[in-house]
Amino acid sequence: MSSTKYIFVTGGVTSSLGKGIVSASLATLLQSRGYSVTIQKLDPYINIDPGTLNPYEHGECFVTDDGAETDLDLGHYERFLNRPTSQANNVTTGRIYQSVIDKERRGDFLGKTVQVIPHITDEIKNRIQILGKTGEFEIVITEIGGTVGDIEALPYIETVRQLKWELGDDCLVIHLTLVPFLAATGELKTKPTQHSVKSLQESGVQPDLLVCRSEHSLGEDIKRKLALFCNVKKEAVIESLDAETIYAVPILMRNQKLDEVVLKRLSLPIDDNLDLVNWRDFLYKLKYPKTSVNIGLVGKYIELHDSYKSIVESFIHAGASNECKVNIKWIHSENLNEESAEKNFRDLDGVLVAPGFGERGFDGKLETIKFARENNIPFLGICLGMQAAVIEFARNVLGWSDANSMEMDKETSHPVISLMAEQKKVEDMGGTMRLGACDCTLKEGSLIHSVYKRNAISERHRHRYEFNNEYLEKFEEAGLKASGINPDLGLVEIVELENHPWFVGVQFHPEYKSTVANPHPLFVKFIEAAIRYSQS
Repeated sequence: MSSTKYIFVTGGVTSSLGKGIVSASLATLLQSRGYSVTIQKLDPYINIDPGTLNPYEHGECFVTDDGAETDLDLGHYERFLNRPTSQANNVTTGRIYQSVIDKERRGDFLGKTVQVIPHITDEIKNRIQILGKTGEFEIVITEIGGTVGDIEALPYIETVRQLKWELGDDCLVIHLTLVPFLAATGELKTKPTQHSVKSLQESGVQPDLLVCRSEHSLGEDIKRKLALFCNVKKEAVIESLDAETIYAVPILMRNQKLDEVVLKRLSLPIDDNLDLVNWRDFLYKLKYPKTSVNIGLVGKYIELHDSYKSIVESFIHAGASNECKVNIKWIHSENLNEESAEKNFRDLDGVLVAPGFGERGFDGKLETIKFARENNIPFLGICLGMQAAVIEFARNVLGWSDANSMEMDKETSHPVISLMAEQKKVEDMGGTMRLGACDCTLKEGSLIHSVYKRNAISERHRHRYEFNNEYLEKFEEAGLKASGINPDLGLVEIVELENHPWFVGVQFHPEYKSTVANPHPLFVKFIEAAIRYSQS
């Protein structure tokens, strides 16, 4: 191929229409045809990254192998394409402006007035094309956050206008919009889409395809009307109906021939080699499970399920792998105490204590772990969940009643979880945690070794506090074993409990690496344990 092709996905009318899922679904179809594809996200907020954002504000913060704290849509990209993303796959307005201002301070623009056009748009343009210039990808899909007409999105839309002019046939724009159904009149309304496209056209960008979210099928007349008023071909009006699961969207888009329309527009071959066998097999197992389990997900951001998006999707992958429906019971850790534990957990087949920061709801997590430990319920603790398991064991088994993390109590006489050495001089909050992929050596004969079936693994981290190795001997003597150790720093990455059917705490985030094609083994084996527990 002579040059990289660029596809831009914009949104209109309202947010949360599913630009990320449509982008990932299109990429899945193109990849299934043999093309090398990647997806990137342009976020219009001024934060450098979402690392310091409250999950209530932005949902989950997804972490890549190279330690980038990114938008949760990158998780979708990885889960659909089964290939890792990087810092280059997520760009924010904050990062763009920081880069331009740094250049101005260095004197790169000496004598020039620094302006949105061309300096900001040139920087955006450079970031968009970084992945394309690696030579690794034939097609780069770029999702632009927000909606057309947003003030903060204007520099991105202007950049798309410039690139469309510069790249010509190597570039196309997909506009995702809403076609609402008015129950009072029993009609689908096209005006919101028409106005959204008009707003895009006023910025100098003509969409090549429309993807129309709707609760009802558009029909030929509405497609023809949208094509006429929005200056697109009728076959380029794609309907996107609500799906039972996000993983059905690639099939729905295939039925609408989205991939063929895109390839035709980009003058790329449309060979009869589309391979979706494994994807359809996954969907079949997801839709027709042979059994089910109830899993308690305990955290403090339960009101917004997107705060734990990767965990939820990992349960879906692991459930399909086990031909099992995973029913998640959302349990707010702030509402848990010794009296309510029995009521909340008596009908569960497994418990996961979620990651997080701070002491709000922490006591509820300790009660959860105590109940799971004493009642032999399969347990998985992630990040703070692992640290909570260590603290619970220290208090209720070792008898250190004030044992704690230094994050919660700097004056505790038993700091079983302490601040990492390299974190003690850190002052800035953003991007300064232990982030990204780190190695871990597994102990042979351990439960975790039987999960991974290997001696060494690499998993992604996002934390400042660690297990305090000064207490390791006491813990292991009492039955809480360190079964995974970082070979470079000697940090305890995994703990597991002897004489318990399945009790594992991990400092890292396994949920970040689970995909449709490769469900994470830790979740797969956790669900296996939950199935055994339910059947016993």
